[in-house]
Amino acid sequence: MIRHSIHTFGRAEAMNTPITVVPGAASALPVAVGAGLTNRGRVREKNEDSILTDPSGTLWAVADGMGGYGNGDVASDIVIDCLAKIPDGVEPGPALVARLKEANSLVLERQRAPGMGRMGSTVVAVLIARAVAHVAWAGDSRAYLLRGGHLRPLTRDHSVVQEMVDRGELSPEQAESHPDSHMVTRAVGGSEELEVDLVSVPLAVGDRLLLCSDGLTRCVYEQTVETLLRDATGPEDACQKLLREALDSGAPDNVSAIAVLIREG
Repeated sequence: MIRHSIHTFGRAEAMNTPITVVPGAASALPVAVGAGLTNRGRVREKNEDSILTDPSGTLWAVADGMGGYGNGDVASDIVIDCLAKIPDGVEPGPALVARLKEANSLVLERQRAPGMGRMGSTVVAVLIARAVAHVAWAGDSRAYLLRGGHLRPLTRDHSVVQEMVDRGELSPEQAESHPDSHMVTRAVGGSEELEVDLVSVPLAVGDRLLLCSDGLTRCVYEQTVETLLRDATGPEDACQKLLREALDSGAPDNVSAIAVLIREG
Protein backbone atom coordinates (compact mmCIF):
# COMPACT_ATOMS: atom_id res chain seq x y z
CA MET A 1 0.00 0.00 0.00
CA ILE A 2 1.50 3.30 -1.10
CA ARG A 3 1.09 6.24 1.25
CA HIS A 4 1.81 9.80 0.15
CA SER A 5 2.03 13.18 1.84
CA ILE A 6 0.57 12.07 5.16
CA HIS A 7 1.00 14.87 7.66
CA THR A 8 0.61 14.01 11.33
CA PHE A 9 -0.10 17.19 13.24
CA GLY A 10 1.00 17.15 16.88
CA ARG A 11 -0.15 19.83 19.32
CA ALA A 12 2.62 19.83 21.90
CA GLU A 13 1.30 22.82 23.81
CA ALA A 14 -2.05 21.19 24.46
CA MET A 15 -0.58 17.80 25.25
CA ASN A 16 1.97 19.14 27.76
CA THR A 17 -0.41 21.40 29.67
CA PRO A 18 -1.06 20.14 33.23
CA ILE A 19 -4.63 18.96 33.79
CA THR A 20 -6.46 19.90 36.99
CA VAL A 21 -9.23 17.55 38.08
CA VAL A 22 -11.96 19.28 40.08
CA PRO A 23 -14.11 17.00 42.29
CA GLY A 24 -17.72 17.12 41.26
CA ALA A 25 -16.99 18.79 37.93
CA ALA A 26 -19.16 18.02 34.93
CA SER A 27 -18.30 15.01 32.82
CA ALA A 28 -15.51 15.47 30.32
CA LEU A 29 -16.45 16.30 26.78
CA PRO A 30 -16.28 13.49 24.22
CA VAL A 31 -12.92 13.07 22.52
CA ALA A 32 -11.99 12.18 18.94
CA VAL A 33 -9.60 9.46 17.83
CA GLY A 34 -8.91 8.76 14.18
CA ALA A 35 -6.74 7.39 11.42
CA GLY A 36 -6.11 8.05 7.76
CA LEU A 37 -4.87 6.25 4.65
CA THR A 38 -4.16 7.36 1.10
CA ASN A 39 -3.27 5.36 -2.02
CA ARG A 40 -2.52 6.17 -5.65
CA GLY A 41 -5.12 3.63 -6.83
CA ARG A 42 -4.92 1.15 -9.70
CA VAL A 43 -4.47 3.54 -12.62
CA ARG A 44 -2.72 6.79 -11.65
CA GLU A 45 1.07 6.90 -11.86
CA LYS A 46 1.41 9.00 -8.70
CA ASN A 47 -0.62 10.02 -5.69
CA GLU A 48 -1.63 13.68 -5.72
CA ASP A 49 -3.78 13.44 -2.56
CA SER A 50 -2.48 14.67 0.80
CA ILE A 51 -4.02 14.04 4.22
CA LEU A 52 -3.67 15.58 7.67
CA THR A 53 -4.18 13.55 10.85
CA ASP A 54 -3.92 14.90 14.39
CA PRO A 55 -2.96 12.76 17.41
CA SER A 56 -4.71 15.25 19.69
CA GLY A 57 -7.99 14.59 17.85
CA THR A 58 -8.58 18.19 16.80
CA LEU A 59 -7.81 18.73 13.11
CA TRP A 60 -8.25 16.46 10.11
CA ALA A 61 -8.16 17.15 6.37
CA VAL A 62 -8.08 15.59 2.90
CA ALA A 63 -6.72 17.57 -0.05
CA ASP A 64 -7.15 16.13 -3.54
CA GLY A 65 -4.68 17.56 -6.05
CA MET A 66 -6.23 18.05 -9.48
CA GLY A 67 -4.24 15.80 -11.80
CA GLY A 68 -5.67 17.31 -14.97
CA TYR A 69 -3.94 20.59 -14.14
CA GLY A 70 -0.53 19.09 -13.42
CA ASN A 71 1.42 19.41 -10.17
CA GLY A 72 -1.66 18.51 -8.16
CA ASP A 73 0.55 17.00 -5.47
CA VAL A 74 2.25 20.37 -4.99
CA ALA A 75 -1.11 22.11 -4.56
CA SER A 76 -2.46 19.54 -2.10
CA ASP A 77 0.73 19.72 -0.02
CA ILE A 78 0.39 23.51 0.20
CA VAL A 79 -3.19 23.15 1.42
CA ILE A 80 -2.25 20.68 4.15
CA ASP A 81 0.78 22.72 5.22
CA CYS A 82 -1.39 25.82 5.65
CA LEU A 83 -4.06 23.99 7.64
CA ALA A 84 -1.43 22.43 9.91
CA LYS A 85 -0.49 25.93 11.11
CA ILE A 86 -3.85 26.52 12.82
CA PRO A 87 -3.06 27.16 16.50
CA ASP A 88 -5.05 26.11 19.55
CA GLY A 89 -7.79 28.28 20.95
CA VAL A 90 -8.90 30.01 17.75
CA GLU A 91 -12.40 30.44 16.38
CA PRO A 92 -12.69 27.28 14.25
CA GLY A 93 -14.66 28.55 11.26
CA PRO A 94 -12.72 31.75 10.63
CA ALA A 95 -9.42 29.94 11.20
CA LEU A 96 -10.23 27.28 8.61
CA VAL A 97 -11.34 29.85 6.05
CA ALA A 98 -8.27 32.04 6.65
CA ARG A 99 -5.83 29.15 6.17
CA LEU A 100 -7.58 27.94 3.02
CA LYS A 101 -7.53 31.45 1.57
CA GLU A 102 -3.84 31.62 2.42
CA ALA A 103 -3.34 28.31 0.62
CA ASN A 104 -5.21 29.68 -2.38
CA SER A 105 -2.84 32.65 -2.58
CA LEU A 106 0.22 30.42 -2.24
CA VAL A 107 -0.96 28.02 -4.93
CA LEU A 108 -1.63 30.92 -7.30
CA GLU A 109 1.84 32.27 -6.54
CA ARG A 110 3.40 28.87 -7.21
CA GLN A 111 1.61 28.72 -10.56
CA ARG A 112 3.62 31.72 -11.69
CA ALA A 113 6.95 30.01 -10.99
CA PRO A 114 8.91 28.87 -14.08
CA GLY A 115 7.83 25.46 -15.30
CA MET A 116 4.90 25.07 -12.93
CA GLY A 117 1.74 26.17 -14.74
CA ARG A 118 -1.81 25.80 -13.50
CA MET A 119 -2.49 23.64 -10.44
CA GLY A 120 -5.23 23.20 -7.89
CA SER A 121 -6.68 21.07 -5.12
CA THR A 122 -10.05 20.33 -3.62
CA VAL A 123 -10.19 20.10 0.16
CA VAL A 124 -12.35 19.06 3.09
CA ALA A 125 -11.21 19.82 6.65
CA VAL A 126 -12.70 19.29 10.10
CA LEU A 127 -11.68 21.15 13.24
CA ILE A 128 -13.26 19.69 16.40
CA ALA A 129 -13.71 22.09 19.32
CA ARG A 130 -15.78 21.40 22.45
CA ALA A 131 -17.54 18.42 20.87
CA VAL A 132 -18.55 20.36 17.74
CA ALA A 133 -17.22 19.47 14.29
CA HIS A 134 -16.56 22.54 12.16
CA VAL A 135 -16.35 21.44 8.53
CA ALA A 136 -14.89 23.55 5.71
CA TRP A 137 -14.63 22.50 2.08
CA ALA A 138 -14.14 23.56 -1.51
CA GLY A 139 -14.70 21.15 -4.40
CA ASP A 140 -15.88 17.55 -4.28
CA SER A 141 -13.89 16.08 -1.41
CA ARG A 142 -16.52 15.06 1.14
CA ALA A 143 -17.33 14.73 4.83
CA TYR A 144 -19.89 12.28 6.21
CA LEU A 145 -21.38 11.64 9.64
CA LEU A 146 -22.38 8.15 10.74
CA ARG A 147 -24.85 8.32 13.64
CA GLY A 148 -27.05 5.52 14.86
CA GLY A 149 -25.76 3.36 12.04
CA HIS A 150 -26.97 5.75 9.35
CA LEU A 151 -24.66 7.75 7.05
CA ARG A 152 -25.41 11.29 5.95
CA PRO A 153 -23.30 13.79 4.00
CA LEU A 154 -22.14 16.95 5.75
CA THR A 155 -20.86 18.55 2.53
CA ARG A 156 -22.34 19.29 -0.86
CA ASP A 157 -20.15 18.98 -3.95
CA HIS A 158 -19.06 22.13 -5.73
CA SER A 159 -19.27 20.54 -9.17
CA VAL A 160 -20.86 20.91 -12.58
CA VAL A 161 -23.05 17.83 -12.16
CA GLN A 162 -24.22 18.88 -8.69
CA GLU A 163 -25.41 22.16 -10.17
CA MET A 164 -27.25 20.16 -12.85
CA VAL A 165 -28.86 18.04 -10.14
CA ASP A 166 -29.88 21.18 -8.25
CA ARG A 167 -31.54 22.52 -11.42
CA GLY A 168 -33.41 19.26 -11.92
CA GLU A 169 -31.54 18.40 -15.13
CA LEU A 170 -30.03 15.21 -13.71
CA SER A 171 -30.99 12.69 -11.06
CA PRO A 172 -28.38 11.87 -8.41
CA GLU A 173 -28.01 8.44 -10.03
CA GLN A 174 -27.37 9.96 -13.47
CA ALA A 175 -24.85 12.36 -11.97
CA GLU A 176 -22.62 9.51 -10.81
CA SER A 177 -21.94 8.35 -14.39
CA HIS A 178 -22.06 11.72 -16.16
CA PRO A 179 -18.95 12.43 -18.30
CA ASP A 180 -18.47 15.80 -16.54
CA SER A 181 -18.64 14.30 -13.05
CA HIS A 182 -14.96 15.16 -12.49
CA MET A 183 -15.40 18.89 -13.19
CA VAL A 184 -15.43 21.01 -10.02
CA THR A 185 -16.58 24.61 -9.76
CA ARG A 186 -14.41 25.49 -6.76
CA ALA A 187 -10.85 24.55 -5.86
CA VAL A 188 -7.86 25.97 -4.03
CA GLY A 189 -5.87 27.68 -6.76
CA GLY A 190 -8.82 27.75 -9.16
CA SER A 191 -9.46 31.51 -9.00
CA GLU A 192 -8.19 34.68 -7.36
CA GLU A 193 -10.90 34.55 -4.68
CA LEU A 194 -11.65 31.24 -2.98
CA GLU A 195 -15.15 30.72 -1.61
CA VAL A 196 -15.24 28.23 1.26
CA ASP A 197 -18.40 26.61 2.63
CA LEU A 198 -18.76 25.91 6.35
CA VAL A 199 -21.06 23.77 8.49
CA SER A 200 -20.97 23.02 12.23
CA VAL A 201 -22.33 19.80 13.73
CA PRO A 202 -22.56 18.93 17.46
CA LEU A 203 -21.04 15.52 18.11
CA ALA A 204 -22.14 12.71 20.43
CA VAL A 205 -20.40 9.63 21.78
CA GLY A 206 -20.53 6.89 19.16
CA ASP A 207 -20.54 9.21 16.16
CA ARG A 208 -18.14 8.44 13.33
CA LEU A 209 -16.83 10.99 10.83
CA LEU A 210 -15.45 10.21 7.41
CA LEU A 211 -13.42 12.56 5.23
CA CYS A 212 -12.56 11.35 1.74
CA SER A 213 -11.45 12.30 -1.73
CA ASP A 214 -13.72 11.64 -4.69
CA GLY A 215 -11.53 8.66 -5.56
CA LEU A 216 -13.45 6.77 -2.87
CA THR A 217 -16.99 7.93 -3.57
CA ARG A 218 -16.69 7.47 -7.34
CA CYS A 219 -16.16 3.74 -7.05
CA VAL A 220 -17.78 2.78 -3.73
CA TYR A 221 -21.53 3.27 -3.25
CA GLU A 222 -22.62 5.28 -0.22
CA GLN A 223 -24.59 2.29 1.08
CA THR A 224 -21.38 0.25 1.05
CA VAL A 225 -19.48 3.10 2.72
CA GLU A 226 -22.15 3.17 5.43
CA THR A 227 -21.89 -0.57 6.05
CA LEU A 228 -18.09 -0.62 6.16
CA LEU A 229 -17.85 2.42 8.42
CA ARG A 230 -20.55 1.08 10.76
CA ASP A 231 -19.09 -2.42 11.04
CA ALA A 232 -15.45 -1.37 11.45
CA THR A 233 -13.86 -2.06 14.82
CA GLY A 234 -12.18 1.34 14.86
CA PRO A 235 -10.80 4.14 12.66
CA GLU A 236 -7.81 2.13 11.37
CA ASP A 237 -10.03 -0.80 10.46
CA ALA A 238 -12.51 1.53 8.74
CA CYS A 239 -9.81 3.13 6.57
CA GLN A 240 -8.35 -0.23 5.61
CA LYS A 241 -11.75 -1.65 4.65
CA LEU A 242 -12.78 1.41 2.66
CA LEU A 243 -9.47 1.52 0.81
CA ARG A 244 -9.61 -2.19 0.04
CA GLU A 245 -13.14 -1.83 -1.32
CA ALA A 246 -12.04 1.00 -3.60
CA LEU A 247 -9.04 -0.97 -4.86
CA ASP A 248 -11.19 -4.05 -5.45
CA SER A 249 -13.56 -1.83 -7.46
CA GLY A 250 -10.78 -0.67 -9.78
CA ALA A 251 -9.73 2.60 -8.08
CA PRO A 252 -9.18 4.65 -11.26
CA ASP A 253 -8.19 7.67 -9.18
CA ASN A 254 -6.17 8.33 -6.02
CA VAL A 255 -8.10 7.27 -2.91
CA SER A 256 -7.92 8.88 0.54
CA ALA A 257 -9.99 8.31 3.68
CA ILE A 258 -9.85 9.58 7.25
CA ALA A 259 -12.11 7.97 9.85
CA VAL A 260 -12.72 9.60 13.23
CA LEU A 261 -14.51 8.02 16.20
CA ILE A 262 -16.11 10.12 18.95
CA ARG A 263 -15.82 8.38 22.31
CA GLU A 264 -16.21 9.21 25.99
CA GLY A 265 -13.68 11.62 27.43
